[in-house]
Amino acid sequence: MVIQSNMSPKAIVKVWEITSPIFAKYKVPLTDKTLEITIDSEILPNLLTELNSAVGSSSATCIEGG
Repeated sequence: MVIQSNMSPKAIVKVWEITSPIFAKYKVPLTDKTLEITIDSEILPNLLTELNSAVGSSSATCIEGG
């Protein structure tokens, strides 16, 4: 599974605890609001890349639609 902008930080950390320090680094609160709502659009791509790298996921490891 790839971490996407329509996921909430709280849900992401619940599944992948290893992402918690990354959210702390970017000063992202662990809320139920989605990343696309919470994070500045200029920072979001870098955050998603770092999160997916930490969990070993990328678009190459996931097919569209599940």
